[in-house]
Amino acid sequence: MVQRTKITAILLLICTSGLVSCSNTDEKFSEALAVRLQMEGDKLTATGYADIEAQLGNPNQKRVLAIRASKIDAYRSLSEQIYGLYIDSSTTIGDMVVQSDVVQTRVEGIIYGAQVESIKPLSDTTYEVTLSLSSSVVDNLKKLYLQNVE
Repeated sequence: MVQRTKITAILLLICTSGLVSCSNTDEKFSEALAVRLQMEGDKLTATGYADIEAQLGNPNQKRVLAIRASKIDAYRSLSEQIYGLYIDSSTTIGDMVVQSDVVQTRVEGIIYGAQVESIKPLSDTTYEVTLSLSSSVVDNLKKLYLQNVE
């Protein structure tokens, strides 16, 4: 239920920004993105998670791979915060009943200079990795991104 609420909120945000973008220029979009990133504070952080049992190999290999997978998940989360999330969805309704509801997401971006804040097991089955980016690196990434948008 919480996941569906998050998806609904994201879709509403995208629909609203889509309507607003009809009258806005790329310059206004760039300014809004710049303000959003400036308000993040001194550093941007993201946390990733991975299930140990979902990995292949012996128990030690599974732990190492879970750490690696949770680190990649944290990088994905940093990318979402900097570049946004592309959402593609479709809903099919028949006889006033939802027949199919498909939501696909994608994020693309370049992240460099991330620092590992922590690597810790949450339980016997899950690892958590927290990464951070300094505000100067976020500013550089933002500038590179905005150059490509314009």
